Amino acid sequence: MQGRIMLRLILLQYFDVTDEEILYIVADRPDPRCVAGTKPTNTTMTKESIKVVTDRRDQYRRQVRLKRERTWLQCESLRSLAQLREAFAGRARTLLSERFSLSADTLDALHASARTVLPKPAIRLLEQRWEADEITADDYQQQRLSIELQTQLRMAEKYRTRLNLAERERQSAISAPLQDHEIAHVWGIPASSLAARKMKYLTQYLHALQTTLQTDAAASTTSPLDLWKETFSVLAMQPIERSHSTFDGLEKTESALIDKLTAMVWGSLPEEVEVKFWTSLVFGASSNAMHSEITRNLFGLQRLTTVLNDMDRSPETVDADLLKRTAATPKVEVGALDAPAETPVKELSEMQAQILNSMRGEDASGRPSDKW
Repeated sequence: MQGRIMLRLILLQYFDVTDEEILYIVADRPDPRCVAGTKPTNTTMTKESIKVVTDRRDQYRRQVRLKRERTWLQCESLRSLAQLREAFAGRARTLLSERFSLSADTLDALHASARTVLPKPAIRLLEQRWEADEITADDYQQQRLSIELQTQLRMAEKYRTRLNLAERERQSAISAPLQDHEIAHVWGIPASSLAARKMKYLTQYLHALQTTLQTDAAASTTSPLDLWKETFSVLAMQPIERSHSTFDGLEKTESALIDKLTAMVWGSLPEEVEVKFWTSLVFGASSNAMHSEITRNLFGLQRLTTVLNDMDRSPETVDADLLKRTAATPKVEVGALDAPAETPVKELSEMQAQILNSMRGEDASGRPSDKW
């Protein structure tokens, strides 16, 4: 029982400590009155002591499993976003080639300069030329679609960079055992006793595993494995249990959050806004979504994966969105607006006229006074 509890606590993100084992922990931990030098008068377990151990187990289990789920959602979302941005860039290149007859050399030049181009000044200059009637609507859309192609390429590279970092964090998260001070906090035993038990039962586990693997002579000729590392690799292949999440106040309202997630998925979110928004999604930048709070959850990332899965990725839909996004703003023709209608004079009601007469006052003859 003691060895099983030790291994389950070390691998708490993959295994549960049962209620029976919690009762063993409560009975096994030293009485704090004995540690303080006072002779205990009652050694029976109480509901409070059982609740303390249960709450600590739940606390650390939630932390490690949320981290594993967060890194997995992060990697899946970034992988899908990078693929989407590459798909949008591919459709933009096709539109520029087929609809606007751009040469392959020009498109390759746009690809090469995508990392260094500044989209905002280019769009601002393009808007000024359009307002000054220096370019046609087709020329405007062609140049605007070229800027959009470069933006999509740059975002795809940014998502791939983030994905590499997220993969490293995920590998670190899935292979991280529960720390000694956390196990001691749950079990309530001194560090020396914990270290001795951990060494004893880890050694037993690894020796038994090595014996099981060496069932044939061929196993001895292969290169030795890091059995402890392989244990985490095998356990990490288990499906991730999705946590129950509620809206945590990110972006103030849930509808505003969904709208921003949709804009992020379609690539229409400005880059400077996207950086802050992604940080808030991953690390919970809102006041109600901090790491240390019990309300910390993965509502934003879970909704992001839902929006990604529900998105229509057909070439026709992507082309329609790109053409709509890059179309020139229609101009209002001179004289097209009618003259503003005169504001109708609103007649006063009897009650309003009576109030005004009372404020103005009346003379002796009953006529309204003109002194006001």
